[in-house]
Amino acid sequence: MIDIGLFLLRISFGGSMCFFYGWSKIVNFSQIAGSFPDPLAIGSKMSLSLVVFAEVFCAIALSLGLFTRLAAIPLLTTMIVALAKIHHLDPWTLKMVPLMYAMAFGSLVFTGGGRIALSEVFK
Repeated sequence: MIDIGLFLLRISFGGSMCFFYGWSKIVNFSQIAGSFPDPLAIGSKMSLSLVVFAEVFCAIALSLGLFTRLAAIPLLTTMIVALAKIHHLDPWTLKMVPLMYAMAFGSLVFTGGGRIALSEVFK
């Protein structure tokens, strides 16, 4: 039963992160690269690149259960930065989304993907 719960957690949070947040960033990369927030002072294009890496590629890996713990780390980091630097002045209603994602990704860092995961096939 725990493995089914981890599978559902991976699919729902990884899939929704990619579909609702990451995909629009990768498709519109050139249009938003110059104006994307730069919370770490590494440049807007580099910040967007790191976010796209996390929200698209790591989210897909997480959903598939491929290197779940490693894939969850950039996602968790992205959500912590979003909470601390981007949404820190926003009301709680806007902070709840990155907080919920951060809690899910943080949980997966500690638990891994479970037995219903692609990583299990390669063992």
